[in-house]
Amino acid sequence: MTRPGADVFLRNDWNVEEIIAIHDSPLLSLVARASAVHREFHDVDDVQKASLLSIKTGGCPEDCGYCPQSAHHKEVKLERVHMMSPDEVLAIAAKARAAGADRFCMGAAWRSVRDGREFDAVLAMVRGVREMGMEACVTLGMINAAQAGRLKEAGLTAYNHNLDTGPDYYDKIISTRTYDDRLETLKAVRGAGIEMCCGGIIGMGEGVADRAAMLATLARFDPHPESVPINALTPVKGTPLGDMPRVDSLDFVRMIATTRIVLPASRVRLSAGRSVLSREAQVLCMVAGANSIFYGEALLTTPNVEACADDALFAALGPQGACKAPDSPAGA
Repeated sequence: MTRPGADVFLRNDWNVEEIIAIHDSPLLSLVARASAVHREFHDVDDVQKASLLSIKTGGCPEDCGYCPQSAHHKEVKLERVHMMSPDEVLAIAAKARAAGADRFCMGAAWRSVRDGREFDAVLAMVRGVREMGMEACVTLGMINAAQAGRLKEAGLTAYNHNLDTGPDYYDKIISTRTYDDRLETLKAVRGAGIEMCCGGIIGMGEGVADRAAMLATLARFDPHPESVPINALTPVKGTPLGDMPRVDSLDFVRMIATTRIVLPASRVRLSAGRSVLSREAQVLCMVAGANSIFYGEALLTTPNVEACADDALFAALGPQGACKAPDSPAGA
């Protein structure tokens, strides 16, 4: 199928070899092609600011090799935070809104959602964020169809549940949840009519074929995920991937551009790992098709770009006013 009036097709039948060929094409040609696709489907000046908050931190029973919140990684120095109250979360959401965020994302370090008091609190948070006029997104681990339905009734805009990587590399990153488990949660999200926020992480030792396989899996969803976060690994000491080298900035650009071409209508989110990119590299990612950033000085438990630097970035993209770091929102 295709967007009316567009010259670019929305495809659900991409194969890995095609995507590898796109990814490995000459960089300037790749960025030019991705930029043209971006212009077909999006307003290039529309870069969404999303704010992310950890509402329950640490103690997760999963063993994801990249994650400092895993209870398996005993050497990680992380302060556990029990479930925040709706009032606490909504106060932070209000500050994020005042600082310019129009999407507020909430993450809890759970393997899966359990019905009860804590899930009811999440539903209250979602309702409160929506009442402020912001989009609401949560990432809570695995959910079933009934729980997805309750989130939809509360007004949830999107559910984040990343694939992390391609199916063949997945078991090298996590053993406590299968790839099919992830797909089942995404099926429940789709079935409830909630937007899908689903992407992955590069720089975990995977190859280009694994990155391409992840994008091919995402492209098979019909419709494509509305939101696709592309993260670069932030190595954390004490995790199994804590000594991995940082992703080269141009590899990040290549992944953003390839994602834009394969998933033309999706909002591509320049996510974790952005803090080590220069301002110019971030702009190049936006030229290549990224049209959202996370705004705030932490992404769950890892550092993000300082708010003042983001204000300067947006001022360079188009007049946005003076830097206002003291009022900036922060994640947990």
